[in-house]
Amino acid sequence: MTISTKITDGIKVSVLTEYEKNYSCPLQAHYVFTYKITIENCSDNTIQLHRRLWNVHDSNGQTKQIEGEGVVGKKPILEPGEVHQYISGCNLRTGIGKMVGAYTMERLLDGKKFTVAIPEFTLMVPFLYN
Repeated sequence: MTISTKITDGIKVSVLTEYEKNYSCPLQAHYVFTYKITIENCSDNTIQLHRRLWNVHDSNGQTKQIEGEGVVGKKPILEPGEVHQYISGCNLRTGIGKMVGAYTMERLLDGKKFTVAIPEFTLMVPFLYN
């Protein structure tokens, strides 16, 4: 498991990753990873998450871009000091990869939209660490 964290405009995004051995099949080039995202509103404003954008890279040089509304079917609103967590996952054809992305958020007080960076994080099968 690895943890990555980044703060943008008072919004802290942390990512904890895990390799899912029981759902993976390396002999068929199928590697499954989950990631737990924690979004913490450290600002003085109420915010809402509207969109997400991911770039998923594997070690074969393949990149997938994933874009859409909300996160796991929700567009959470966070008051100052509140935290939202969710778990999602991705499949790779290699045992090493990485993801990086961004959320589009809105400051509810004035409707201003802004981009919050999701820190780049590595997806790696644990036996490859050695």
